[in-house]
Order: sequence, then C-alpha cells, then structure tokens
Amino acid sequence: MLNVLIQMFSYPFLLRAMIVGVLVSLCASLLGVSLVLKRYSMIGDGLSHVGFGALAVATAVHAAPLAVAIPVVVAAAFLLLRLSESSKVKGDAAIALISTGALAIGVMAISFSTGANMDVYNYMFGSILAMSQGDVRLSIALSAVVLVLYMLFYPKIFAVTFDETFSLATGVRVGWYNVLIALLTALTIVLGMRLMGSLLISSLVIFPALTSMRVFQSFRCVVISSACLSIVCFLIGLLLSYAWSTPAGASVVCANIAAYLLFWAFSLVRQRLRRKPMENA
Repeated sequence: MLNVLIQMFSYPFLLRAMIVGVLVSLCASLLGVSLVLKRYSMIGDGLSHVGFGALAVATAVHAAPLAVAIPVVVAAAFLLLRLSESSKVKGDAAIALISTGALAIGVMAISFSTGANMDVYNYMFGSILAMSQGDVRLSIALSAVVLVLYMLFYPKIFAVTFDETFSLATGVRVGWYNVLIALLTALTIVLGMRLMGSLLISSLVIFPALTSMRVFQSFRCVVISSACLSIVCFLIGLLLSYAWSTPAGASVVCANIAAYLLFWAFSLVRQRLRRKPMENA
C-alpha cells in the first residue's frame, strides 16, 4: 500500500488533484452543513449547472474557463438568493429556473462549436488531468479566502443557520450573511467542477453533512465530523480512481456513499443498544 501511495503521488497531475480536492472538499463540507440545515442544499446543484453553461461558453469562444465561470456563478448565486426571497418564485423553483436555463445555453454553445466534446465531458464528470498549475494556484488562493471568511464569521453563520428570525431581532444582518454563504458556495462549486464535474460536485456539499448528522447532534460536532469525513472520502476516492482507473469524481462519490451507509448502520446499532436497558427495566 505504501509503495502504491508513493508511486501515485510521484505524478504531478495527481498531486495537483489531491491539493485542490482536499481544499474543495473542506470548503464544501463546511458550507454544506449550513445549506442542508437551511434546506437550501440544492443550490450547489443549481450553481454547478450554471458553471457548466459558463465553462461551455468559455470553451466555445476559447476563453479562460475559470475566469469566465467564477463571476458568472457568483452572479447566479446572488440572483438565486434574490429570487428565493421573492414571494412569487420559491427557492426550489428559482434553482430549477436558472439551472435548466444555464444548461440549455451551455448545450447550445457546444452545438455551435467544434472540437470541444472532450472538454465538455470533463466538465460534466470531472477529470484529474484538468487541473493546471495556474488552476491550482487560483484554487489555493480562493479556498484560503473561503476558509478564512467562514472561520471569521462562524458565530453569525451559526446563528443565521438555525433561526433567521431571532437573529434578525437581535440585530444580526441576516441578508448580508445569506449573501456571504451564497458567495462562498459559488466559489467552492466553481473550484471543484474541474475535478468533480458539474454533475457530481454537489455531492461534496450534501453527503458529508448528512452522513455526520446520522451520528452527531451539535452543530460544531457535525461541522468537524463533516470536514474530516469529506477529506478522508476524497483521498480514498482518489486512491480508488488511481488503482482501478475509474473517474475521480465518481470514485469520491462512491466513497461518500459507503461512509453514509456505515454511519447509518452505526446509528441504528447505537439506537438499539440504548433501547435494551429501557426494555429490561
């Protein structure tokens, strides 16, 4: 096993994928807890579709993919937030409206371009070969921004996540912190799309949080467990991808599924053990 790991990380593209993947997994898992508790976890799926549309257009016009996708996805996050606050368009409808529209624009851009099929496949399902040195530097910088802002505003994010009404009554700028969460989510989605693909990146937001909630109850414990679990599952998925020559994104998702099943089984066993003393009393 040690020899396999040494051989695996002797390849520069795998090392780049590991660095970006660990950072994106950490950012996505932290934000995912708030998004799942606010019942707004599908924003990751919606923004990933917007990112696909932006990347497809950038590929069609031979522009820098991340330079185009980042501002577009951030703008979409703000628009989704505004639409979800509207009484006429609810959150799930707003996500469906924007995501399907962006996906259609991306497909249309592809149909008018030539020679972009392989790049589009990589954007949809991810590729460990897609990360260049420039992408890694940009990913490290933006991931650091996401992590610093999350830790800096952690108490406010905690308050807004559990009770927006009470937070608003105590003077917390709820709207501003919702915008902050949407902005950080948008940056994380764009950074992870190159590696995980637009169809799978939302799994990094949803799975670690849901898995941790099977065992832990407090917000802090769920956040810590989610962060650790997300990194471990990504590394296992990357190892499986190298060993079995499978897509990296799909391998990471399968590792997250296995972790969820293990945590679910553990929670069931713990519940039964707690019931036995009560039944014998």
